[in-house]
Amino acid sequence: MSNPSGGAGEPRRGFLAQALALGLAAAAYAVPVLAGLAAALNPLRQKGRAGKFYKLATLDALPEDGTPQKVAVIDQRVNAWTRSIEPIGAVLLMRSDGPEQVRAIHVTCPHAGCSVQFKETVDEESGQKVRKFYCPCHQASFDLQGQRLDQTSPSPRDLDTLEVELRNQTEVWVQFQNFKTGTANKVPRV
Repeated sequence: MSNPSGGAGEPRRGFLAQALALGLAAAAYAVPVLAGLAAALNPLRQKGRAGKFYKLATLDALPEDGTPQKVAVIDQRVNAWTRSIEPIGAVLLMRSDGPEQVRAIHVTCPHAGCSVQFKETVDEESGQKVRKFYCPCHQASFDLQGQRLDQTSPSPRDLDTLEVELRNQTEVWVQFQNFKTGTANKVPRV
């Protein structure tokens, strides 16, 4: 016996319609949830800049007398919406004679993160030039190798040196890294 109104098939069609509606609603809900999760985890997926080499200068652009030159480190920053070229830090480059022709010192003071400055003065007693790095935030002084001149300085460590490579005999490449301030050890920031 058949039901002309299709009574036996209607609950089945109703179930399929409800299942389809529920599946579409779940998919519509999942899209923004997955997009939000992807945005939240985005920093974990991006390659870190830690330890990346940057071409910062040429050997002939640095003064032969070893006077430090402050050079900005520029990199491409990418977020969910834009790409931009921005400074990510700075380095003091110094040319010297010998196998290590160029030294690189991070411009950030390890005490509180202020930028150190190159300062050249004349010693009143001896009349000789004194060349050093100076932190204007707490008056700490460092020699041109980055070592603290006053061990009672509030700076917990010497200035941070960076690895330098001379490529093609003239290009100065520096392995740039930012470090945590206020710590006695040189701890990379990730």
